[in-house]
Amino acid sequence: MARRALVLTVSDGVAAGTRDDASGAALAERLNDLGFEVTRRTVPDEMEHIAGAVSDAADERIALVVSTGGTGLGPRDRTPQTMHALLDYEIAGFGELMRAFGRTKTPMADLSRSLAGVLGSTLVIAVPGSKSGATDSLQAVEPLLEHALETLGGHTQHADSAKP
Repeated sequence: MARRALVLTVSDGVAAGTRDDASGAALAERLNDLGFEVTRRTVPDEMEHIAGAVSDAADERIALVVSTGGTGLGPRDRTPQTMHALLDYEIAGFGELMRAFGRTKTPMADLSRSLAGVLGSTLVIAVPGSKSGATDSLQAVEPLLEHALETLGGHTQHADSAKP
């Protein structure tokens, strides 16, 4: 059975139907390629809508939520604030890795407030709203996804790689 993932697009324009959701479509396609059963949802840049969608996904025991949008410096970019207030804990290495990978493509990557964390047993990753920023960020953390999701699923026994 495939793990379930939600791609959550955070955008006033997409929610209003005045803008195409290129980043959400690209993320959904990549997650499908990785074997996830993907659903998509769009909310405006409002903290209560973002929090509600992520909380609903965690309540439904969706393994992975990837939100796209709202991680920049604009006055309506509220995704990080919402996530900080909502998540049980942050996984700092994901944000660091996404920005480091993005930096190889654009110096503007350091302006992203992308982050990841956990709500219940759901891994939540917030990536930029641009198609390239979103897909680059997902690509950066792909090598960590399987292990992170296994661990969150309760599989915490690992072989000690330091032993011969």
